[in-house]
Amino acid sequence: MADELPGRVRAGYGLGSVATGTFGTVPGLMLLPYLTDTLGIAALVAGVIVFAPKAWDVILNPIAGRISDRFVDPRGPRRPFLLRFGLLLAVCFAVLFAAPDMGSRWLEGAWVLVAFVACATAYAFFQVPYIAMPAEITSDYHERTRLMSWRVAILAFAIMLSGASAPAVRNAFDGRTGYRVMGVAIAILLVIGTIGAYVGTRNAPIGTVTTRPGSVREQLRVVAAARDFRLLLATFVVQAVATGAMLAGVDYMSRWVLGNDDLSTVLFVCFVGPALVFTPMWSAIGQRVGKKSGYLASSVVLAIAALIMVGARTLPHWTVFVATGLVGVGYAGVQVFPLAMLPDAAAMDAHRTGANRIGVYTGVWTAGETLGLAIGPGVYALVLAIGGYVSSTSDHATQPGSALTAITLGFSLLPGVLVALSLLLLVRYSLTEQDAV
Repeated sequence: MADELPGRVRAGYGLGSVATGTFGTVPGLMLLPYLTDTLGIAALVAGVIVFAPKAWDVILNPIAGRISDRFVDPRGPRRPFLLRFGLLLAVCFAVLFAAPDMGSRWLEGAWVLVAFVACATAYAFFQVPYIAMPAEITSDYHERTRLMSWRVAILAFAIMLSGASAPAVRNAFDGRTGYRVMGVAIAILLVIGTIGAYVGTRNAPIGTVTTRPGSVREQLRVVAAARDFRLLLATFVVQAVATGAMLAGVDYMSRWVLGNDDLSTVLFVCFVGPALVFTPMWSAIGQRVGKKSGYLASSVVLAIAALIMVGARTLPHWTVFVATGLVGVGYAGVQVFPLAMLPDAAAMDAHRTGANRIGVYTGVWTAGETLGLAIGPGVYALVLAIGGYVSSTSDHATQPGSALTAITLGFSLLPGVLVALSLLLLVRYSLTEQDAV
């Protein structure tokens, strides 16, 4: 297996992030406000609807990893999953925001719940094989970082494109029509990412490590015994809760704290735009000081920037945008480094045992990520409920001061504290370059 991958393979693999970035962003950004401010569903119930399908993925992702580990196909063991389930995801996503007016909040909530479960199922069988691929297509420690840099750079662009365009498309139309048109537009992005990854990786090398027999439970027991993987995963999950909460809060911050729905696009671009510039910087820092040190530094930047926004209700708007931009600087790093460190842990296990468990590793990883990104909006919805947030089917609702405080603290203090706490786990991670090759 060649250590250095061709640029077209790096770019082709990275295109899959158009799909993962889009689906990882838009539901977290748009689904909670869709439920509370368009369908009129109470914040606490909306939080359950957002959380439940992602909780299903926690169970499903390791199974998807095990299935893809055992799959044999001349196109490669992972690529057929990308095509089949990526296209299915696009269809289900368009359905998600197309709920008809049934005259019942419970029926409309049920529509969203069932469609979101279908999306989550399709996404599991796309995401797990996709993330499993790097450990199989290169054995080089630094090449994995370069490959992840391509992925994260495209991921950042996809997140910015989908996250900025989704509220803009919604705002261009009235009521439910805006969400329906947005659902179709985002489904098109999912198709582009799916086909791009499938075609772009057709010439990618495929590893030859064979799968060891055993049940999912047995494989998970082996993965659970990997100390550094556990620490890395726990850090990533806690940070996913933090970023999931911030993502869920963008629309509420722009509408109720900054006073303008259209600022949701600006605020979101401030959140993810810096990643386009700073992803290469973090990659270079990782080459120089190590992945763990880079991960620690980027996490500190993210935590401090989030805490600055505790005073968002009284600070000038420009300070909120600047602080959100600093969050984006840190966010770029906390995406690059853990995704570059994951294949190291999985590949070391494969090298030591001769058993290919990368699908199980990534299944557990994506289950953790999915859980974190689900808990984030769920916790944010809980904070809204505690603050007395008023759900409505119209644009004329008013919010009490306690709800405005909840919107602000859920967007700033909550994620800042969570990221700070995650550092207690990360400092214990000990896998080095010498261990991973």
